[in-house]
Amino acid sequence: MAGLVVIFDFDKTIIDCDSDNWVVEELGINHLFTQLLHNLPWNSIMDRMMTELNHRGKTIEDIEECLKKVPLHPSIASAIESVHALGCDLRIVSDANVFFIETILKHNGILDCFSEINTNPGFVDEQGRLRILPYYDFSSSSHGCNICPSNMCKGLVMEKIRASVSADGKKQLVYVGDGTPDFCAGLKLEEGDVLMPRKDFPICDLISANPLLIKAKIHEWSNWDELGTNLLSTVSNALIDESAKTDRLVPLDCKYQNSSISVTAHEALQKALPVSPPH
Repeated sequence: MAGLVVIFDFDKTIIDCDSDNWVVEELGINHLFTQLLHNLPWNSIMDRMMTELNHRGKTIEDIEECLKKVPLHPSIASAIESVHALGCDLRIVSDANVFFIETILKHNGILDCFSEINTNPGFVDEQGRLRILPYYDFSSSSHGCNICPSNMCKGLVMEKIRASVSADGKKQLVYVGDGTPDFCAGLKLEEGDVLMPRKDFPICDLISANPLLIKAKIHEWSNWDELGTNLLSTVSNALIDESAKTDRLVPLDCKYQNSSISVTAHEALQKALPVSPPH
């Protein structure tokens, strides 16, 4: 399924919380975080919070254990594994950070499903302190987007992804998200792409206020069962379309061989689709 690229936001999309807020609250530094909110950019505050945790004697292992408790619904984990198994190229575009994201995904056994994670970099320094840096160095210049925060424009990241997958012959993009920057990402989608916004979240408000700006098909979701079902349905339709296009291009004497490939993909999809329990 080389033609389909599925791109996820992370916070409140793959996981059921904001990972930054989770760590700040669970490790007891919410008061200081709130004090700094009006003085520093969010990304800079999180770097400062990691320094504070280090000063309070919290280790990298303490942060990892905290992150392992982040709620990730089984339905979205299952859907991610299923669409990856069907050959989709899965990527993340997030304003969290690479340490938080990789720790959570690895703990839930789905890190290897993703080919690329676009997010704020992080590393452990020589003092054993987690450092969090901006994806885009806003101290030297502005990325010019008035929708996204200063450290990351998701629209620019989407342009980069589009260029890279187009070079590989991949065309259809699916984007899943909930926030205002995810609307910026959605603006970069084209006809034939799919935008999957979370209902009753900022992205849906912006779509409602600017309906003509989105060119992609829109499939809303409100919970992870619904997201999983919608995502697998989108992949199913793309598989069917791809098989139909291939059938039209294959010479008659090769048709039987192509049909067996289509059946195999169909069987894999049927195994991936959730079956509702009997009532």
